[in-house]
Amino acid sequence: MTDRVVLALTGADRVDFLQGLVTNNVTGSDGKLVYAALLTPQGKYLSDFFIINEPDRILIDVAASHAAALLQRLTMYRLRANVQIAQTDIIASRGTGPEPDGALRDPRNAALGWRFYGDQDVSDQTDWDALHVAHLVPQTGVELHPESYILEAGFERLHGVDFRKGCFVGQEIVARMKHKTTLRKGLVRVTVDGTAQPGDEIASGERVAGTVHTVAGDQAMAYLRFDRASDLRTTGAQLTPHPGDIPESA
Repeated sequence: MTDRVVLALTGADRVDFLQGLVTNNVTGSDGKLVYAALLTPQGKYLSDFFIINEPDRILIDVAASHAAALLQRLTMYRLRANVQIAQTDIIASRGTGPEPDGALRDPRNAALGWRFYGDQDVSDQTDWDALHVAHLVPQTGVELHPESYILEAGFERLHGVDFRKGCFVGQEIVARMKHKTTLRKGLVRVTVDGTAQPGDEIASGERVAGTVHTVAGDQAMAYLRFDRASDLRTTGAQLTPHPGDIPESA
């Protein structure tokens, strides 16, 4: 996948350094993929990525579009910590077919298959848009953007946040959304009757209800206000939310 960059963190403080920043638990994850995000102090999304805690370094697999900003932000937080951060030549691959030796399972959902890190791309021809929509998995720069809150994007369901790990940047806001509020917006799957495009505004009656994101055939991901999740339409389609995607409390 040429759309991914792998960063490497080395130095004696690398685990404690990253543990205090990201949404998931880095410790005790040796040899396994961890899905996590880095947030603003206000709890909004900056970047999501996979972490591999190896014996002598930590690898971070991040979208190429977000790699430079993530490297800059990590460098800003480094201060006097004994941590070195650099971009590597490692190539990230992914697939759902036969696994290469050394492949790691995607921690977000078993249906997303494996990821592999090496010197060549061994990705297969999986229809990733269809798979992401089918399992309600947001994508960097599409469903996940600077105004996103990770709980609205399903990070708890995708094993991307650990509320028991201790502090991380933006943790207070995320914890408040988890324990003291009811989510009123979020990602849902919709069936499309007609033609819808990413970015289409969704209306419910005369009110704006949300936005269409990834489209795969007659299925799509949409960001919706849960209290306006009926009689949904765009200029070219009627939309029907999947049963169970709208919280019962909405």
